[in-house]
Amino acid sequence: MTATPFPQMLAPRLLSLLNGLSRSPDWLHGALARWGVAAIFWRSGQTKVTGFHINESTFDLFQTEYRVPLLPPDIAAVLATVSEHLFPVLLVIGLASRFSAGALLGMTLTIQIFVYPGSWPDHLLWASALVYVILRGPGELSIDHLIRRRCERLLP
Repeated sequence: MTATPFPQMLAPRLLSLLNGLSRSPDWLHGALARWGVAAIFWRSGQTKVTGFHINESTFDLFQTEYRVPLLPPDIAAVLATVSEHLFPVLLVIGLASRFSAGALLGMTLTIQIFVYPGSWPDHLLWASALVYVILRGPGELSIDHLIRRRCERLLP
């Protein structure tokens, strides 16, 4: 009796593993993309507030370091702070997910282009998660999915 060569023994197991990985559920991908990027923006938003008040240092940052064209610094500070709290919450619960991901993608592009152009590796990672949600949706573990299922039942 001859022993089976190691590569021939390993190949079927490796193929089985790869096939199993490619059958991972979409709800898991959607949830991980939503929750991961939501945490980044939420944490950033939390640095800008104390309780329900925007810190004075936040307004200072938007006048010096975070300057963006077309928006006065005070308005940009409020919009960014509100966005960094609202859209992550919507992403976590999976409500208006594509819209929220689009809004945060817009913020990411603004940060990349006007504020920190050298941080493109971070922004590319954020954008990849946000684009996934925009293109594929939030997945089954979301309020959006429940709304869609209910709407589909109402159609003839």
